Order: sequence, then structure tokens, then C-alpha cells
Amino acid sequence: MTRRHWLAHTATGFGGLALSAMVARDSARSAPSRTADPMAVRPPHFPPRAKSVIFLYMDGGPGQMDTFDPKPRLRTEHGQPIQLPELPTTVFNITDKVFGSPFEFSRHGESGLWVSDLFPHVAECADDLCVINSMVADHSEHTAGNYFVHTGSGFQGRPSMGAWVTYGLGSECDDLPGFVVLDSGLIPPGGMDCFGSGFLPASYQGTLFRRGEHPIADIVPVEEHEGQQLAKLDLIRKLNRGVVERLGSVSEIEATIANYELAFRMQSAVPDLLDLGGESELTKRMYGLDEDHTAEFGRQCLLARRMVERGVRFIELLTPARKGQDRWDQHQNLKSGHRINAMATDKPISGLLKDLKGRGLLDTTLVLWGGEFGRTPTAQTNGGEFSEKTGRDHNPFGYTMWLAGGGVRGGMRYGATDEYGYFAVENKVHMHDLHATMLHLLGLDHKRLTYRYSGRDMRLTDVHGELIEPILA
Repeated sequence: MTRRHWLAHTATGFGGLALSAMVARDSARSAPSRTADPMAVRPPHFPPRAKSVIFLYMDGGPGQMDTFDPKPRLRTEHGQPIQLPELPTTVFNITDKVFGSPFEFSRHGESGLWVSDLFPHVAECADDLCVINSMVADHSEHTAGNYFVHTGSGFQGRPSMGAWVTYGLGSECDDLPGFVVLDSGLIPPGGMDCFGSGFLPASYQGTLFRRGEHPIADIVPVEEHEGQQLAKLDLIRKLNRGVVERLGSVSEIEATIANYELAFRMQSAVPDLLDLGGESELTKRMYGLDEDHTAEFGRQCLLARRMVERGVRFIELLTPARKGQDRWDQHQNLKSGHRINAMATDKPISGLLKDLKGRGLLDTTLVLWGGEFGRTPTAQTNGGEFSEKTGRDHNPFGYTMWLAGGGVRGGMRYGATDEYGYFAVENKVHMHDLHATMLHLLGLDHKRLTYRYSGRDMRLTDVHGELIEPILA
């Protein structure tokens, strides 16, 4: 007879008090239980503005002075030594010569927001954008930078922000994972650990949807008839439940049962998600599905909108891969490289923003655009001479990201870099601050969203992070 059974049979006096204490303790522990249904919807800390996040990850680091942060001084002093007392250490040896942006800027929308001619379609959505020109990060190397923007730490093995969001809130979608990564062809340096669950339970890691007809392995059942598959699933469920009855609640077994059942539901849900036959031709053209250079990323943006409609909590889109394309990491050939990347993403992103807004979804969907850092205002040249091959080095000291929807103010810029675009000098925004603000918009207090690990309560923002209140609508 176990101790629990003995107390149950002798539930009088001190035995009854002990049993009551055990039940109360177990109930307290199981109140926020995530074992039986890891993605069950859980209440936020306070009323949220956003229900879902779409992260448009521009892997490699777009140049802020080439996209959303115009710097006329770069044109004026092009080719001259930069007038700064000293240059910070960067990844590669670069010149001290100023590199004027090869792209033109103009104001757009009623807000007059500055946007480069790289993004004529996104410029049409200027009044929905909240452009942060004063981002700063802790790392100037891609792998550590990728870990940092995704997990709040430059070290491998920490939970991704998508894992934290689904851990905190669960998902409103029963038939798809709560955290999905849409692969357009380029997995960023650092690999799948950028989307991992770290020390959180494995159910919260990102699920990668690859390109092609079958984005997930085994999505097509091997059984000829659904009845056969249901019989197998029922047998697995009975066997696992038998173990639970003998041993009591075991989180690993409960999670396994939930994963098997989700996988079964996904075999019906994923083909339906991927079937774009019900989308109008106008919608498909808005995302650029009818053009070769925008079709891949456009399809992923359209799938992101369809996932939001189905209640998926966090969706990340990766930079598309095309011939001659090397992410946004243009140490050389910046003019052509940035142009190729912008052409592949501009129209699809614009289509996503317009489609979300037209369907009334933008107000509850937070869209985030940006990379792991920006680029230097000084040039990397071939033999010291400026040419079409001139590029820029990494720069984490002042760069740009933007947000839209989900409770942020549109048509505004926040913060500023110096006249060269090298350093953030006004209202610096650290990545921890951006993470804290994202969680706030989802109804989560970043200081209360914790997980006990290695002797302390861990969180996405570590011991840092401040809410960026001026950008909140």
C-alpha cells in the first residue's frame, strides 16, 4: 500500500489533515499544468492588444541608412574619411570612407514617414508602421546575433521568444502547432536553436514548415484507410493511459499523448491550410504569387495570414533564397544584394499588411520586421576603390526595426541615430526592451513570465527590459 492509499484509508485525525495538505499542494501545482494539453489557452496577466505575432525575419542585417533611416550626410561626404574620433571594432576590416546610400528616400502617407525606394509597396502602408531607428544589440556576429534577437541571449540553448509566448498563453488553434517557422529557403546561422524551446518543455519549440508540397514529414498517412490509423492511435492512447494509471501523472507521457493526437489532427489541417484554391486571384496578386521573384515569400506571407485566422500564436518567416541572393549580409555588392532581397519581400509584406487590415486582423496581430543588427556607414571596398561591389560591415550600435498593428502607434518613428547612422543617440531601444514590449502587447508582464531552471526564475528578458511606452497606441 502506498503512502497516499494508506492516508486515504485512514482519513481521520492527523492522517486526514496530511491527505488534505497533499491534495491542496498537488492542486496548486497542477493549476497551471501544461502537461496534458501544453497548448491549452491560458489567461494573460492583463487584457491584451494582440493575439498573434508575425515576425518577418530579415536575416543578415539590412542597412538602416538604406531602408528606413535616411542620412543625407553620407551623400555629402561620400568617399571621405568619416568624422568620428574612433571607429568601434567590427567583424571585418573596413575602410574609414563614408559610403553614401545608393538608394533614394522620400516621405509617404499622411505621416510623412521616410522610406527608401527599395520598398515602394511597403511605403504604401507607411501610416501603419512604427519605425524604431534606435535599436541596439549586444553582438556583431551572425550566430550570436541570431540567438540574441530570438532568445534574448547570445548563447546557444535558450528558449526562443515564440516558445515563451506559447508557454505563457498557449494557442487558440487545436489543429496546428502554436509556434510555426515558415522556411523560404534560408535557415539563419545558429540553425534550429534559434527557434528552440531551450529549458522549456519541448512542446513549445518552433515547428518548421519547409517549402514544397509536403512541408512536414509524414503529413500524408501511410495507412490506406483512416479507420486503421484511428485504431493505432486508440491503441497507443490506451497503452499510455495504462502507464499513467499505474504510475500517476507523468508529464512526458501526457505530452506524448498530446503530441500524437496533434499530429493526427495536423494530417487533415495542414493540407487544408496549404490549399489556396479558396483565395481570390486578387488576393494572390496582392501577395505577388503571380510573379517569379515574389512568389515564394508571397506564399509564406499568405500562409501566415491563414495561420493567424486559425489561431496560431507565433509565426516567423525566414528570408527567401534565390539565385544570387545571400540574405541581407552584403559585405560587398550592397546595391544589387539589397535590391534583390527587397524585390523578393516588399510586395508580399505590403500584401500581408493590407490583407490583415482589410480583414480586421491587423489590430490584433503584431507584425515585426528586422534583422539581428544593421550595417556600418563606412564602406568595405574591393582594393580600396568604390564600385558596384562596395558593401557594408555589421553594426549593432544603432539600427532599424519596425512594428505594425497589435496595439502600436502607426505612422511614427521612434528614436534616432547620429548623422552617419552609426550610433543610436536618442531613445535607445535594446532588444530586451523590444521583447518586453512585445509580451506586454500580448497581455504578458515580462517580469512575471518565468520558468524555474538552474536554481532561479528565468525569463525572456533575463534581468533587463523596459516597456517602450511612447510607441503604444
